[in-house]
Amino acid sequence: MKLLKALVLPVALLIVWEIAMRVSGVQSDSLAAPSQIAVAFYAAMLDGTIPRRTAETLRAALTGLAIGGGSALVASIVLGLVPPVARLMQFSIEVLRPVPAVALIPVAILSLGFGYGMEISLVAFATFWPVLIYGHAAIANIEPQLLDVSRVLRLSTFGRVTKVVLPATLPRYFVAFRLATAVSLIVAVTVEIAANPLGIGYELMTASQSLHPDLMFALVLWIGLVGWGLNGALLLAQRRLFGPAAMAEIAR
Repeated sequence: MKLLKALVLPVALLIVWEIAMRVSGVQSDSLAAPSQIAVAFYAAMLDGTIPRRTAETLRAALTGLAIGGGSALVASIVLGLVPPVARLMQFSIEVLRPVPAVALIPVAILSLGFGYGMEISLVAFATFWPVLIYGHAAIANIEPQLLDVSRVLRLSTFGRVTKVVLPATLPRYFVAFRLATAVSLIVAVTVEIAANPLGIGYELMTASQSLHPDLMFALVLWIGLVGWGLNGALLLAQRRLFGPAAMAEIAR
């Protein structure tokens, strides 16, 4: 029922859009009727263009997420458990964190050239920061009594991390990775549009430059659906894994 209610406005807008295009009879190089977009989408799916380009984008986005998010997870644990290191790194983090990943495209091209390496490195840079900041905050909010108990039990550093820190912070880390997943897709598509001849972004730019607005809008909508699907899958996994704790983190 909620899904049907949510679809009312988009469907109404599509109907109005279709009617307006048919009544006006305008032939535009920048607009296309929803029916034309649907036909272009079906054709691109049938000939394998969308599946192939989607696989390229997801390969870069998810690999970059794994590298950036994984590195940030380790770094946030170090910063959270060793305050002197956190104070030492604070200035560097605050200087580098606001730098947009796309601003590093020229540097990445000079260093790595075109291809997956360049795109993955930029996605990793972009996804590193949300996991680092959110993870560091999660560790800072661990109940002090839990850490005191780990000291009393004389747990090793590895034991403290695996038996106290990670169990207490996993729901928040999962939220951080959900946010970073959206960032990874945004950055991957943006890099492909701007510089890299791979993935959905490159196909989107090609459709725009070749004056195929039907395919262009089909790809834009597909990117939205891919992002929605990824977030939905992660949200479902979060609820299954953490139950009420997951809902509490979402509410925050």
